[in-house]
Amino acid sequence: MTESISASRFGESLTVSGLRVVARPYRGAPETPIVDDITFSLPAGEVLALIGETGSGKSTIALALMGHARRGCRLADGRIMLGEISVLEASERTLRGLRGDRIAYIAQSATAAFNPAKTLMAQVIEGVVIHGQMSRSKARDKARALFAELMLPDPEHIGDRYPHEVSGGQLQRAMAAMALISDPALIILDEPTTALDVTTQIEVLQTFKRVVRERGATAVYVSHDLAVVAQVADHVLVLNQGRVCELATVDQIIHAPADDYTRRLMEAARPTTDKPADRDTTDSASHGEELLRIDHLHVGYGPLGEDGRPAHTVLENLSLQLNTGRALGVIGESGSGKSTMAHAIAGLVPPHNGGVSFKRRELPYALSGRDQQQFRDIQMVFQSADNALNAAHSVRRILERPLQRYFDYTRDERHARVRELLDLVHLPSRVLSVRPGALSGGQKQRVNLARALAAEPSLIICDEVTSALDTVVSEAILNLLNDLRRELGVAYLFISHDISTVRRVCDDLMVLRAGRCVEYGACPTTIDAPQHAYTRQLIASIPELRTDWLDRQDFSSG
Repeated sequence: MTESISASRFGESLTVSGLRVVARPYRGAPETPIVDDITFSLPAGEVLALIGETGSGKSTIALALMGHARRGCRLADGRIMLGEISVLEASERTLRGLRGDRIAYIAQSATAAFNPAKTLMAQVIEGVVIHGQMSRSKARDKARALFAELMLPDPEHIGDRYPHEVSGGQLQRAMAAMALISDPALIILDEPTTALDVTTQIEVLQTFKRVVRERGATAVYVSHDLAVVAQVADHVLVLNQGRVCELATVDQIIHAPADDYTRRLMEAARPTTDKPADRDTTDSASHGEELLRIDHLHVGYGPLGEDGRPAHTVLENLSLQLNTGRALGVIGESGSGKSTMAHAIAGLVPPHNGGVSFKRRELPYALSGRDQQQFRDIQMVFQSADNALNAAHSVRRILERPLQRYFDYTRDERHARVRELLDLVHLPSRVLSVRPGALSGGQKQRVNLARALAAEPSLIICDEVTSALDTVVSEAILNLLNDLRRELGVAYLFISHDISTVRRVCDDLMVLRAGRCVEYGACPTTIDAPQHAYTRQLIASIPELRTDWLDRQDFSSG
């Protein structure tokens, strides 16, 4: 049945009928549908959001709208009409023209989209110049006008900078300029704000929403963040395992979802009332032994000056104490020093001044100076399980390696411990024989956690462990972290730009700004009654699950 959305007065429309994309995981294997019977129509000038859990087919559909399928996949059936053009029947030459002119794609990672060796201007104008749509001079003029429209600083000259010379939010807007320079009829935004901190996300969202509205463009917005979707979309298509389970206006999805699966997504997206103060904290607060102590830590890079300080300071005069079984959250914008602090504690980045002690023993700055017990005691779980897990190793081998390093187990004892670790992170034993590529995002992050737990650590540093996960999977990982803390008494240093996740897990909260701590206190108190203006700004920047929230915000761009 064709899902229809009321018409609007703007240009190109998008109609998708019976779209089916199949995958063949290896040679000789049968083809398996990834998305099946996807049908909707979107009038021009309106925004449709695609939402669903990881693996639901959101990005597969977004790529199909450009006539593209990932390696190992095939556009098997269906019809995609952009205005009068049949995308799936178009020749490769026509498709190249569509992608360079009528269809624009804005990806999640602006960093990956830009060549670090070329200026922003060279890359923004490259496509339209190569396709002969305009002269280089005209393209430069249009790019500068777009930089101004997208509220980039110094629009006349920012194009002369290289990607590493601008912030994450500025680079994301430069990528939008690259997409918009050809005046596309359809803009596809694939998780464009997922990797951004909350204040930068708001600036980018406001800019995207205004530009799409002013240009009357048709847009498809892929996201797993329902609060973000509520700010930008007119309509929402809910996907579950490659099939449409609901299509409605954003208001209907938020206030009266018809499908059980949609209601489950909405429940996971709503703010939790489970604050650390509401949980059993008998062994926390001032309770517990001192575990980690940092005194006046300074971290930087570049040559040392005459005063002994590096040319560029990342962390300055940082002090904290974390007790056994406690969870300390660390929040702040990109570049505030959160990950640098984690890497300094883990021995990956050497400080140039200050003291770090663990279990009341001095902790050497460099990994080479640490003993086996210190290696075991401090484990790190990184944001991207794809990068952290060896793609060539089975789950069994990944989990056995730390056991072989730290413990004198027999083969049978090692196998038994691996199964215990899987039980701890709620994974079935059948995953032992598979490689990370065969697992979902949530399963990979559970393996990542299990590997850290294999060392039986006292402290786990969690660096943005849920930022790349969808709402439902993120909820499950946060529940797991709380369960593990109760069962094992492990402490967490929990780094995030998402304040709502910090609230779910942490007892205490540190707020970093430009390498300095501006606020430090009990997590519920700091969030509910912040003392510092910067903390108030961060908390005010968390999108709310209502459609008018973004329009009521007044944050300066930059």
